[in-house]
Amino acid sequence: MKVNFREIPKRVYLRYVLLMIPGTIVLTLILFLIRHWVAVPAWFFWVFISIWIVKDVVMFPFVWRSHDTRRPGISRSMIGERGIVKECLDPSGYIQVVGELWWAEKSDEGPPIKEGEFVRVQKIEGLKLYVVTDNEA
Repeated sequence: MKVNFREIPKRVYLRYVLLMIPGTIVLTLILFLIRHWVAVPAWFFWVFISIWIVKDVVMFPFVWRSHDTRRPGISRSMIGERGIVKECLDPSGYIQVVGELWWAEKSDEGPPIKEGEFVRVQKIEGLKLYVVTDNEA
C-alpha cells in the first residue's frame, strides 16, 4: 500500500492523535494498577507503553481514511467502477472494488455471478453495492 503522507490533510493527523490519546491514558492507568499489585520492573512498563504508541503509528497508513470526515461522498465515485467477484453472487456476496472488499448484490435477475468474474457497480445503498456483470475484456 503506497500512501503519500503529504496528501493527507493535517486535520486527519490531529483527529487520529486525539482519538488515540484516551486509549493510551487508559493503558497507562491499567499498567499503574498492575504495577501497584504485582512487582513489575519499571522498564517493562515503559516498553509496553512504547509498543502501544508504535502500534498506533504503524496502523495510521491503514486507517487514516476512516478519520477523514470530509470524504463521506468519496464512495459515490465508485459508481461505474469495475470489480471482481470474491464470493459467488447468488444473489449477494463479496466483491473487490478499488482494492477493498464490499458486500454486493446483483442488480438484475439471472444466473449467479461466479467467483473471479468481473462486475460493474451500478448503485450504492448504505454499505451495499449493486452490481451487474461486466463483459468488457
